[in-house]
Amino acid sequence: MTSSPSPVADPPAEGSGPTIGVEEEFVLADPETGAPWLDNVAVAAAGRELGIDLQLELSRCQIETATPVCASIEELRAQLRRTRSRAAAAAACAGAVLLATAVPPAGPPPRLITDQERYHSLLGNFGLLGEQVICGCHVHVAIPDRDTGVQVSNHLRPWLPVLLALTANSPVAAGRDTGYASWRHVLWMRWPNAGPPPVFESAEHYDAVIATMLEREVILDKAMLYWDMRLSAHLPTIEIRIGDTQATVDEAVLLATLVRGLVVTALDPTRQGRQELDVEPEVLRAAYWRAARDGVTGRAVDTVSGRLVPAAHPIFRLLEHVRPALERTGDFCAAREAVQRVLATGNGAARQRATLEAGTLADVVRLVTCAPEPDMS
Repeated sequence: MTSSPSPVADPPAEGSGPTIGVEEEFVLADPETGAPWLDNVAVAAAGRELGIDLQLELSRCQIETATPVCASIEELRAQLRRTRSRAAAAAACAGAVLLATAVPPAGPPPRLITDQERYHSLLGNFGLLGEQVICGCHVHVAIPDRDTGVQVSNHLRPWLPVLLALTANSPVAAGRDTGYASWRHVLWMRWPNAGPPPVFESAEHYDAVIATMLEREVILDKAMLYWDMRLSAHLPTIEIRIGDTQATVDEAVLLATLVRGLVVTALDPTRQGRQELDVEPEVLRAAYWRAARDGVTGRAVDTVSGRLVPAAHPIFRLLEHVRPALERTGDFCAAREAVQRVLATGNGAARQRATLEAGTLADVVRLVTCAPEPDMS
């Protein structure tokens, strides 16, 4: 991830939430075969002609978009439609298609990385870990300061598996069902610097942990901090990185709405000095694994009780947890309807699996292909 929305310095108006922005990573594919299409440089060049800045990612078959900073969820929805449409148009101009999925569904993972010094250094230090294609949806939410940010991180930590289950959208890889709703998460967790962030005492503690990781060469630089939630190194935001790239704009908006609701909910107890109860490491690890495996269609590990429960239970508990925050911004009813829709019809992972079972891999590729909107390209 190389780009970020720029923050708005002014505080939000009364009754509104903090400013928000979203980054989305996409797979580029051959329109005929669905195999990874290895020329993100050409797509980025086409994007410049269309007025969109597309960032190059580690693999040559990946690009990333970033919305401007948005003050409301409806503004964010419009910006996500715009960036997706223009990115899809840029891919088409270059001869590719844009796939809204978190791993390439067809073909073996490509071994060619983007020709940048930093990526070559990463491959040299971490070997075959660098030869992967995984795409996420990253949500930035403005925070008052870094000390508040680390306390917000502590509060959000138990909810990360719930967000993972809700956003799972990568069950099909290399032409087959992987057995996981989020294969991206399984691949991502191989990195020594990935997963949930530690519980922090302060921003100073946060920085000390990073300094130790740099000293031990677990990371090469701060941009390689692959926790599922982190403070931005150059923006006054907290960045939640747990979600797969979402199949639709509506699902990306739902993720962003819930994330902002979690941040706002965390701010009140944070400012009053109350601490969130920590989750036992083995419980959190089990919750992560179950979320990646089952998504919204199976069971979940409840991070409060540690027990197996239907996957919908912690999702509804999250919705109630953020309800006061979302009601203040007028976003609760839409979020509740979106959650109910996902649980009734399935998320991206469920739809990919159903499509593969009923048809062919080509049908899956068509399912996740983004098309430019005529009036937004």
